[in-house]
Amino acid sequence: MNKPTAHIEHAASADVEKQAFREAVKASAGTMLGIFAWGLVTGMAMVKSGLTLWQALGMTFLVFAGSAQLAALPLIAADVPLWVIFVTALVVNLRFVIFSAALAPHFAHLPWHRRLWHAYFTADLTMGIFPLRFSASTVNEPAGKVGYFNGIAYPNWFAWQGGSVLGILLASQIPQSWGIGFAGTLALLAIMIPLTANLAALAGVVVAGATAVLAAGLPYRLGLLLAVILGMAAAMAFDAIFDRKKARTSENTKGAA
Repeated sequence: MNKPTAHIEHAASADVEKQAFREAVKASAGTMLGIFAWGLVTGMAMVKSGLTLWQALGMTFLVFAGSAQLAALPLIAADVPLWVIFVTALVVNLRFVIFSAALAPHFAHLPWHRRLWHAYFTADLTMGIFPLRFSASTVNEPAGKVGYFNGIAYPNWFAWQGGSVLGILLASQIPQSWGIGFAGTLALLAIMIPLTANLAALAGVVVAGATAVLAAGLPYRLGLLLAVILGMAAAMAFDAIFDRKKARTSENTKGAA
């Protein structure tokens, strides 16, 4: 391939990625206020749980996992055994194993260091929006995927970190009477509802929510841990059932033909 042709193809590929980036920014823009509010609440929670300024900043930039942070903070404040904190955060984030299994084939063409970079930015929002644009059937079609992923992931990261850092810095200035925690809950609902895109996801939400309420009295916030496990199990079970039904329907259609 001569240099002019290679240059043209590279420019065309860059244009595709830029266009995909813009599409993703537009698709995810409506959630950014909620992400910011969620980050704000988490930042405040870190300081009010007893972390120092630098510990809180280190946690928000290194961990970058809001649900795991919020699950771990009450345990840290209660001085529970380290293994309980570790296992709770690990289980809360187990969903990222599923996310990675779903997203990894789309980025298999990238070198390992770029895949590691994208893994850090993977979030619930990424998994909620990316498959709507690139289904599993597009695994062998890499065009636009990096741009689209980045268009979701980067604004999400900046919105989260902006809110989190502001919450850390203003934690001592914002009184509890302002109800910021409730605002954070509303923000989570605003993010969660659009991502509940099918019956499997709805089953997971219902089971996890019911379990969290019924098991709220368990020590060390283990009710949350149980809710995550049962919610994930319910979603995966429903997904497997739907896949089997689709497979049977496809076989019956072929047999009738």
